[in-house]
Amino acid sequence: MIRIALGWTILHSLWEGAFVALVLAAALFIARSSRVRYAASCVAIVGILLGFGLTLSREMQSQTAATAAVAPRLSPAPLDGGDHLRRAPSTFGAAVVLPWLAPCWIAGVILFHLYSLASWMAARRMLRRGVCSPPCLWQQRLSGLRERLRLSTVVTLLESSLADAPAVIGYLRPVILVPVGMLTGTSPVLCNAQIDAILLHELAHIRRRDYLVNLLQTVVEGFLFYHPAVWWISGVIRAERENCCDDLVVAVSGDAHQYVTALAALEQTRWTANDAVLAATGGNLMKRIRRLLYPLDAPRAALSPVLSAAILTITVALTMTSWQAKSQDTSTTEANKSPYVRWMQEDVAYIINDQERAAFKGLQTDPEREHFIEQFWERKNPTPGSADNPYKEEHYRRIAYVNEHFFGSVPGWKTDRGRIYIVYGPADEIESHPKGGKDKSFPYEQWLYHWIQGVGNNVIIEFDDTNWTGDYHMTMDPNPPARK
Repeated sequence: MIRIALGWTILHSLWEGAFVALVLAAALFIARSSRVRYAASCVAIVGILLGFGLTLSREMQSQTAATAAVAPRLSPAPLDGGDHLRRAPSTFGAAVVLPWLAPCWIAGVILFHLYSLASWMAARRMLRRGVCSPPCLWQQRLSGLRERLRLSTVVTLLESSLADAPAVIGYLRPVILVPVGMLTGTSPVLCNAQIDAILLHELAHIRRRDYLVNLLQTVVEGFLFYHPAVWWISGVIRAERENCCDDLVVAVSGDAHQYVTALAALEQTRWTANDAVLAATGGNLMKRIRRLLYPLDAPRAALSPVLSAAILTITVALTMTSWQAKSQDTSTTEANKSPYVRWMQEDVAYIINDQERAAFKGLQTDPEREHFIEQFWERKNPTPGSADNPYKEEHYRRIAYVNEHFFGSVPGWKTDRGRIYIVYGPADEIESHPKGGKDKSFPYEQWLYHWIQGVGNNVIIEFDDTNWTGDYHMTMDPNPPARK
């Protein structure tokens, strides 16, 4: 049942993530500090991932308990009469969708992480191709800038023919790549003070350990790739990361206008940064420039996405809550049933006869019911008086088997295949056609029993899945009503 548990987890994560996004949107509307906004966004995306893990653990426990208890959903179908052969086709619902969510999610996670790995390898390859060391003067200037930022990490400065803007690659041994010609003035003309500001921006990324955080962020995106709220939060993290570095540069250099001029010059040869690197031109440059020049207007610009996120959050949350309420509505009454009623309607629904059923219903006290159940199993015990009851053990083994292998729009014990398996045991031979065959264009199975007591020899039971939903319905009854 791990597929069902994972499917429910994915669905629950939608409204959980939407709620986190709403809380974050409110926090962003209030907070003005880029550091606070960045920290809040990181906590939000980690919170969604933790919520996914906790929900998966809870759903796994719930599915395990449900399988062990053989939880009811519908009244059992009778073995005789044939009325169960005329059931309506299965409707599109959670039971049909959930088993497919897990393999789709796994495939998506693999694809996204393969893409991230390819991006990381491409970034590392940039350190080995088309690079050269700049003049010693610039390495010395970089060391001076490190001291101004109180950064003890050793940083390498390289010129690259593949980079169109300065970028940081690596965490343990960080490298700053700058376009060839930027340091010598043959590219867009920048004065030394503006180049220093750009290098300070890259050093700020290293000081804040943004490269490592960015890699971890990419991993989370891979696991929650299907969630719109995750991509919105991730975008906020990347934007606020650049804002934090901008603030640090301005605090150290003390000249916001000069830094803005340097950013605008770099934009003329803008480079679409690889996800695995951190570039000075990352984020929305116009928003960054406006924020640096007009800091009091920043909260107004954030109002529109906040309202959009709030509307999206409320819509998703209400939709998921409504669906969950409907799915649980039909099971609330059943879950509160007496264990004795559950025993009669589930555990022994197919093996208790009418006289035993009527006698059990007429009992008034729980001790009487306990005694009845004990005597019921004892009458079927092939070794009466012994502590072990092979019949009872085999019966519950069959129930567990069908719940694991014959699930569909209803639990396995309620399906036609499950009912036949519980009553008659495993077939001697099974001919399965999952893609159809002969004169049938839909999946079907034929079970052969060499002998069934009270029915006859070489009994063939056929099950058809005419709707391709996984719900096989019996078309040949092993105990049809006698002709008059």
